Amino acid sequence: MNAILRVHCADRTGIIAGLSDFVFRHGGNIIDLDQHTDPDGGRFFMRLVWSMERFAHDADGVRLALDVYARSFGLTWELSFDDRRDRVAVFCSKEPHCLYDLLLRQRLGEMAGDVVLVVSNHEDARLAADYFGVPFVVTPVDKDDKMKAETRQQDLLQEYKVDVVVLARYMQILSPQFVERWRGRVINIHHSFLPAFAGARPYHQAKARGVKLIGATAHYATEDLDEGPIIEQDVVRVTHRDEVEDLVRKGRDLERQVLARAVRLHLQRRVLVDGRRTIIFG
Repeated sequence: MNAILRVHCADRTGIIAGLSDFVFRHGGNIIDLDQHTDPDGGRFFMRLVWSMERFAHDADGVRLALDVYARSFGLTWELSFDDRRDRVAVFCSKEPHCLYDLLLRQRLGEMAGDVVLVVSNHEDARLAADYFGVPFVVTPVDKDDKMKAETRQQDLLQEYKVDVVVLARYMQILSPQFVERWRGRVINIHHSFLPAFAGARPYHQAKARGVKLIGATAHYATEDLDEGPIIEQDVVRVTHRDEVEDLVRKGRDLERQVLARAVRLHLQRRVLVDGRRTIIFG
């Protein structure tokens, strides 16, 4: 089992030395250490991974020790262990391409988590969930009473002990209450290179503007539509010869890849949210 520690704080000397010495003195073996200092904001970020095989403390002991370091260095920290896999719920609507991709990657052993539930406001994706043996639940969304669907969804997330929600082309806007409750744990894929073409029909917007690149963006969902901290992005070239259908087809390839990379980064604890942006540890 490995421990994964992510910290951020005001930059000062001695943080890396102190935490590295803590691991060394208690019998740990550092497997990975990545850090970043933002000179403009004076902020420090670090991801530290070490083996717990011969470590002197158990999980509770590590947390108690980190509390001491947090007071000394002014750290904000998150600790996790890779012996426990996150439980993932995927929300989708009528387009199943991102769902299929995530389920296939899980089947191939490429994800550091497990999709335990698929939720949709339509029946279209049931075949995909059934094929991969994942429970599928339809929560119809009434435009006059959206909270009814969200209440059912929240119950399902609790029932299946879900850790993270992935919006794989789920074409409904979540309420501020939902995203606040799951802040930092809802990953959305948007079919444009944000901040360009936020909102609906981005490929139609791209065609109308005659852009030469289209993109896809995976970000954490917030109460502000398509403005959450960005985790991953990518682009592909297009030309004036491409119709909207061509943009959609090319965009689907990007959406699958970008969403999968973002989910992988999150599950591997390689993302730190810093206000409206993220720090990504490679």
